[in-house]
Amino acid sequence: MTQAGITIERRDLGVQGETVLEVRNLTKHFPVGTLFSPKKVHALNDVSFSIQRGQVIALVGESGSGKSTTARLIARLMPPTQGEILFKGRDVLKSEPRKASLGYRNDVQMIFQDPFGSLNPVHTIGYHIERPLTIHKQVQGSKALRDRVHELLATVGLTPPAEVAQKYPYQLSGGQRQRVAIARALAVDPEIILADEPISMLDVSIRMGVLNLMERLKEERGIGFLYITHDIASARYIGDKTMVMYAGHVVEGAESGELMHNPAHPYTRLLLAAVPNPQAGLSVRTIQARGEIPSLIDPPPGCPFAPRCPKVMDVCRQSMPGREEVAKDHWVRCHLYGPGETAPVPKMVPA
Repeated sequence: MTQAGITIERRDLGVQGETVLEVRNLTKHFPVGTLFSPKKVHALNDVSFSIQRGQVIALVGESGSGKSTTARLIARLMPPTQGEILFKGRDVLKSEPRKASLGYRNDVQMIFQDPFGSLNPVHTIGYHIERPLTIHKQVQGSKALRDRVHELLATVGLTPPAEVAQKYPYQLSGGQRQRVAIARALAVDPEIILADEPISMLDVSIRMGVLNLMERLKEERGIGFLYITHDIASARYIGDKTMVMYAGHVVEGAESGELMHNPAHPYTRLLLAAVPNPQAGLSVRTIQARGEIPSLIDPPPGCPFAPRCPKVMDVCRQSMPGREEVAKDHWVRCHLYGPGETAPVPKMVPA
């Protein structure tokens, strides 16, 4: 493709629908306490999902639910307590450390929440884009390096690229800095991008531009995204599928449209009830939140949402529900839909 007079090479999109990244039973416990009284924070529990080529998986939940921990484990910024991370069928946790790890990081990149905190204020924008190109030996020669930096800046809509490359992070707006972070992730031509709340610190007026950029990269380059957010409305906009996380557990998953129109888990309905809907007015706000997230250091038995759930039953406090299919490609972990349950999935006015 050509953009701003610069030729940008596209990757081989491969087979549409091909599973690129898969995580199985991913678990993370952080040790806390003292030597004589050791305890563990159960940050992530038995999380499994996959990302196909050119697919956006949205991971939604409130703060402290384990979303960012999931991304950091996949990016190999920390080791999991147990579980598997498979990239194109290969378990990356069992591969030889240094060389294989560098190759994996070439294919799986991460965009952080704070676009200013992820950029070094003493270096130019050009330097930030050059670093991954140099480390991963993507180009040879100073001219080729400079041209590639300009290509990447033009790809994410930062023009004129030669002028932007000379600027420092403080000279750019929040949206522009996040585009720089995206350009840096694109520098090594990744197949998966882990976007950890990439628009939460941006003005509402420029959030849509960043989301549309991600959508374009998905369509044109076949990049798969794990889009992490606490905003279920943006998940509906960009996500092909949406998963809902609560207290370290993924409690529901479905295609985004299906999940928004027919939420099954009471927590998902609670999240949707919090989204303003001018057409429905206040009629959709019928779910009352109560209580707080249970302690992750000493979690109680059963469903973690039980202390807050308006439909709690005795069994909810005794055992964690299994995964139940409530519709095609729509599953939930809730005792309301356990074996023998015949109640239909509640309908809800879309938010």
